[in-house]
Amino acid sequence: MTANATGQAATAAGAPPPSDAVVPPSPLQGDPAMVGIPNVIAGATGLGLVTIGAFPAAAAGAALPILLSATSVGMLIATIWAAALGQNVTATLYGTILGFYISYVALGIGLRHDWYGIPAADASTAVEVYLICWLVAIGALTLATLRMPSSFTLLFGLVDLALVLLLIASYSGSAAVNKAGGWVVMAFVAEAIYIYFHVMLVATGGKGLPMGRPLLGSG
Repeated sequence: MTANATGQAATAAGAPPPSDAVVPPSPLQGDPAMVGIPNVIAGATGLGLVTIGAFPAAAAGAALPILLSATSVGMLIATIWAAALGQNVTATLYGTILGFYISYVALGIGLRHDWYGIPAADASTAVEVYLICWLVAIGALTLATLRMPSSFTLLFGLVDLALVLLLIASYSGSAAVNKAGGWVVMAFVAEAIYIYFHVMLVATGGKGLPMGRPLLGSG
């Protein structure tokens, strides 16, 4: 997500300063997407590969180190960076993704080490609570992107679909539905790569890629 793509939306989301206020110049410049998006791609790729069963079940926690270190740290930096630039919309997008991944790590590690006192027989219930909570939060976020370029709505819509499929898989115990959820995660990765190519082209003086018209007009 570029500063140009969301700058106007971020300004609209925040209250304008009084006309006589002196706004000190920010020492920060640049585009937080340059840090945020590649780290999201890495974490989502690991999560998708694990979910589709590309590796043995014993390696299901293989994505956790990436999510805990690269993805979470990268998203934290990008969120603070965007907030410091006054890009409120960008900050809420990155902050939500950060919350999603860091809570996934906390859930995965916590269940493995019995941090929460949840019996092994009820671990699936804890996973379902996690999925429902984030389906509500990211579903709301998806609706909130309807006035943004449609590439972003598609990106978060894929997260919603993946969460729905994984929730169904948890309730039903269906390995096929769980794998389908993993493939939707990989579709999310592909869309994130597309957006990353866009921000890189813009950053290097190019025209950028088509990001799609907003699904909801400004009227």
